[in-house]
Amino acid sequence: MLLHDNIRLFRQAKNWTQEDIACRLNMSPNGYGGIERGETDVNLSRLVQIADLFEIQLSELFGFDGKNTLNFGANNSGTQTQHNNQNNCTIGACTPDYVELKIEFEKQQVLVEQQNKQIELLNEMIALMKSNNS
Repeated sequence: MLLHDNIRLFRQAKNWTQEDIACRLNMSPNGYGGIERGETDVNLSRLVQIADLFEIQLSELFGFDGKNTLNFGANNSGTQTQHNNQNNCTIGACTPDYVELKIEFEKQQVLVEQQNKQIELLNEMIALMKSNNS
């Protein structure tokens, strides 16, 4: 599943409405709804707040279930794919360090995606300002 799907499922498991979460995060209900719909880029500090509300580890929002299995979302055929971390370990079992590094890598990927989107928006703003000055 995707990050925003996981967030929605954790909210539903608590029987909370989007308005409940939005209030707890000091957000508008529409703003929080955008997170669950995958329309809003979420920064790392907001993800930490969301995980804290659900009383879970941040890694669980990314699909890590604590059993050395990472859920990477749907594959090209639309079916769910899961990869055991042991497939990537050369010593036969995943160490806590490996799992921690994997989670950190995923966090960094989210940050890079957000930065790339910000760069795109800035480039669009620059192009718009250039066209207005012409």
